[in-house]
Amino acid sequence: MDPITEIVPEQEQFTAMAAEDRLQSREGEIAMAVENYEAGDIQVLKGLEGVRKRPGMYINAPDLHGLHHCVFEVVDNSIDEAMAGACNQIWVTMHADGSVSVRDDGRGIPVALHPTEGVTTLEVVMTQLHAGGKFEGKGYKVSGGLHGVGVSVVNALAEKLVVDVWRDGGHHQMTFSRGIPEGPMVSTPEENQEHSGTSVRFYPDPTIFVETTTFQYDLLLQRLRELAFLNRGLVIELTQEGGRHNRFLYEGGIREFVQYLNQNKHPIYADPFYVSRVVDSPERGAISVEIAVQHNESFQEQLYSFANNINTANGGTHVTGFKTALTRVMNLYARDKKMLKDNDLNFTGDDVREGLTAIISVKLPEPQFDTQTKGKLTTTEARQVTESIFDEFFREFLEEHPSTAKIIIEKSISASRAREAARKARETVRRKGALDSASLPGKLADCSNKDPKESELYIVEGDSAGGSAKQGRDRHFQAILPLKGKILNVEKARIDKMFGHSEIRALIAALGTGIGEDFNIEKLRYHRIIIMTDADVDGAHIRTLLLTFFYRQMPQLFEGGHIYIAQPPLFKLTRGKKIIYAYSDDERDSVIAEMGDNVGIQRYKGLGEMDAEQLWTTTMDPSVRIMRHAHIKDVIEADGMFTVLMGDEVPPRREFIINYARHVKNLDI
Repeated sequence: MDPITEIVPEQEQFTAMAAEDRLQSREGEIAMAVENYEAGDIQVLKGLEGVRKRPGMYINAPDLHGLHHCVFEVVDNSIDEAMAGACNQIWVTMHADGSVSVRDDGRGIPVALHPTEGVTTLEVVMTQLHAGGKFEGKGYKVSGGLHGVGVSVVNALAEKLVVDVWRDGGHHQMTFSRGIPEGPMVSTPEENQEHSGTSVRFYPDPTIFVETTTFQYDLLLQRLRELAFLNRGLVIELTQEGGRHNRFLYEGGIREFVQYLNQNKHPIYADPFYVSRVVDSPERGAISVEIAVQHNESFQEQLYSFANNINTANGGTHVTGFKTALTRVMNLYARDKKMLKDNDLNFTGDDVREGLTAIISVKLPEPQFDTQTKGKLTTTEARQVTESIFDEFFREFLEEHPSTAKIIIEKSISASRAREAARKARETVRRKGALDSASLPGKLADCSNKDPKESELYIVEGDSAGGSAKQGRDRHFQAILPLKGKILNVEKARIDKMFGHSEIRALIAALGTGIGEDFNIEKLRYHRIIIMTDADVDGAHIRTLLLTFFYRQMPQLFEGGHIYIAQPPLFKLTRGKKIIYAYSDDERDSVIAEMGDNVGIQRYKGLGEMDAEQLWTTTMDPSVRIMRHAHIKDVIEADGMFTVLMGDEVPPRREFIINYARHVKNLDI
């Protein structure tokens, strides 16, 4: 599946999938509670009612991603077992009947009678919200999970759910329907039992997941691969019955993750810097910090952070500590080695992070987050510990690897000079008013509505199509900006080069947000930005260049759900006075079969072949148009895709073309 776009209802937005990580118990890392995980360790916080009535409160939304969140919630329980040093392997299976099972070789959910609830502990865990070993630090010292809602929520949203547990010398099984036990737990003794673990098989309820109950292999694959990177030494297998199979094991952990992210980006030194340490905090207990860093020749920064296996997409205190230490150490080293002269300004954070790929993972008891979705870590101690550890060991790394240090510093010096050039270029275009929204580009045909929420901008390829779009549009809320030719490939250019490109300047001015350090999403003049290009190779290239520009320079536009891609028809089918437009080969064939013989077929090769009325009727009329909503479903995969398509490396782009060429129809060369 394309990690960037998908045909969806225009108002729908997806949350980017979160990657997870873990550290094994080694090198003096956190000692987990392994031995004492029994029935008495399960604390009950009652209240499963309302999950089926309001599933969005627990899994964001009962859509495609909510469906997969249920699987990942179960996987998180197995990851917690691995973090506790009690699990070495996880098996995820997509079954032919539409269910998904997750099995691990951990200790197995306790099955004894619960000391306060009067039923087996397994039933308590599966039927009561917030019942588990993660509260009060008893079963687990450190735990993660997407939202911490527990497997009971998954059970509540399942048409059927089967749990198998191997422990205490027996095989124990219990089946549920929509969160209600179908019967008591059934136990079968196993003599000389040599293995333990838990298996949860999830059959999604179609009355809850009305959009889809079909799991997608690639969505599971991406997340599980990341989990394997982030959980050093853990084996994770994904199997599709009668289909694909993948096995992941990364002994290098996040070091291999960084190398994977940099595989098409020309690292400027061979081996990533890596540090893993544990500090005992009087206020919070043992805090583990793990960081891997490697610079590459690109101009983009890739920084992914985690707290207790939770992807902190909005950063937090651990990220602040890392950035502060990185900037300080780089400046001190450059000054000490006379690479920065007395009259040189200090590096900024942007300078030292240009081309940086980094993974930051912290683990600590009872972390604090800004919201229930845990997008930002707010624990104060995490900043102090991360900053101190990275400062000490990165300073030592630079001193012990002077040739690598020189390369990194020279990269930052180059970035600093480019930043200064960009500042001067920005001031120049400011003086000329080229980016001032009060001085809009002459080629822009603006709309009369001044409310951004009700306004949309069509970015159109070429003057011919631009002319038709201007004539056919609804002038009240639709603005048209025709672009001439192909814009600059920003994957290979810094911001100072962008200010010298007339089409990019026109685009920035039309949007009104500014760019770089001046960017302000509150000044966005149109809440729908629609890319409308020809359905040929050149049109696809222009579309990709525009998406690359927005992704690299204005990612907030994706985050806000403002980017769309118009879908003009490929065919005009006529028979007598009847006219039908088709948007794909399959739709064309279906229409021909319905209309009968002697159908006139016109293949549109460009928007310029349509007159104003046709363009409005087929592509711009909100009541009938089809658009792709461009959003980032997986930031790591999206970043890699832009690097492959628009970066310097030819072999991965050739491989991409070979792999996907068979899916392309009507290719015009």
